[in-house]
Amino acid sequence: MKLDRFIRIAIAVAVALVFVIAIGALLFISESALNVWDRLKAGPPALLYAYMAIMLLLAVTALWLIWRLVVRRKITPARSATPALLSKKDIEGRIREAEAAGVNVVEAQAELKELATRQADRTINLCFFGEISTGKSSLIKALVPEADVLIDVVGGSTDDVRHYRWRNESGSEILLTDVPGIGGIDGKLSTIATDEARRAHVVLFVCDGDLTRAEVESIEALLVFDKPLVLVLNKADRFTSEEQATLMQKLLERVDEVGGVLQRDHVVAVTAGGESDVVEQQADGREQTVRRSRPADIGVLVVAINRLLASNGEPLDQRRERAVFQLAAARLAQAEAEYRLQRSEQIIRSATRKAVVGAMAAISPGTDILIQGYIGTTMTQALCKLYGAAPRDLDIEEFLAMSQSRVGRALPLSLAVAGNGLKAFPGLGTVAGGAVHAVAYGLIFDALGRSLVLSLSRHGELVPQAASKEFEEGISEHLEAGVRRIAKMALDEKSD
Repeated sequence: MKLDRFIRIAIAVAVALVFVIAIGALLFISESALNVWDRLKAGPPALLYAYMAIMLLLAVTALWLIWRLVVRRKITPARSATPALLSKKDIEGRIREAEAAGVNVVEAQAELKELATRQADRTINLCFFGEISTGKSSLIKALVPEADVLIDVVGGSTDDVRHYRWRNESGSEILLTDVPGIGGIDGKLSTIATDEARRAHVVLFVCDGDLTRAEVESIEALLVFDKPLVLVLNKADRFTSEEQATLMQKLLERVDEVGGVLQRDHVVAVTAGGESDVVEQQADGREQTVRRSRPADIGVLVVAINRLLASNGEPLDQRRERAVFQLAAARLAQAEAEYRLQRSEQIIRSATRKAVVGAMAAISPGTDILIQGYIGTTMTQALCKLYGAAPRDLDIEEFLAMSQSRVGRALPLSLAVAGNGLKAFPGLGTVAGGAVHAVAYGLIFDALGRSLVLSLSRHGELVPQAASKEFEEGISEHLEAGVRRIAKMALDEKSD
């Protein structure tokens, strides 16, 4: 109790002392300010104005510095975010900027060139899209009997994009595109099919029954392209009229569930025809498999296509352009991501090499990963700039400080990994002894950079807590992955 009373009295005395000092400081500042003001008023007006201008400039400078240090600046949106309505001017401007920065923009440019080629051809492009074995190729064969369409009864016969010319009753030339079926083992074929759907004017989604979950997800993705969609129920001869009506209503409901709006006449039931194996029972009771031809019944599909092309809605060319611009933007975003990875690797390697050299030059190795704080700050700033982030200076300091606090726990592991890594280089002798700490230091620095890249790619900005946590959680993996490379780096520096 006596101790508690003593503490309270001490605090009271401290408060009184602070109050007295504050009053004295205020009186001193007030007296000084009034004296300066009186002297300035007594002097030339030019001196007064100059003095006030200097004070205003100093105040503005101080506020600007405080804002730079404390206030979080707006982060530049990541390039991967594609605008909902991307124009030709937008995508061409982004391609020019990316190309000037050193990004490989060949694939993005190729999409725009392909669009220009198809626009010059002035034909409507219909893409037959759907899972394998639903009869996309058979439908095209029914529309264009003279076309050399590859059809396999096993299914999945289309493994690339194929185009066929068809002229409808009105004389319009239409390009029919057959794409690989989605849902196969090779995911690359599904990507090829989806990309081709973006390049088409109209997508004909072919199914042979109620939609599977994968088909519903595919339709949901197609709706994002904002282009006409026709649901084609193929092999409808397997169902009665009542079953067809019920199934077509279910198809409409499936589209509605994922936020799509589909007109009733954009869901059609057809039979592509072709051949099928049928099991027949002979008079003697034996069963025999025979192949029979099935007549095609695609009239309602032709009617749906003609109505869609004759509609007065938004021009098909404009809707296709937007979808292709989005595809080009996706290509560009992928190229930018690859460029960032390559460039970040260069930045991290350069910073790590400098850190190794600094560690080898030090008289005694320390546990602070920022022996050269300039290297850590420069690397962090360069990586943030590469990923379009604009962190506060305090964010960088906080990230480095939080990472530094985790180094103490990682240093023993780093030294052990460094020692094992150097054993892979025979004939080192005493050289390894002087290089172990340098390798350990380089490993920690390398892990710091890679963790920062991972955090920036996930969050799009520097979040000190998240980035330092990534460093702590992934340091073991990074150490094992980079030990031989950094050990060789250190030995090269040692031998120079």
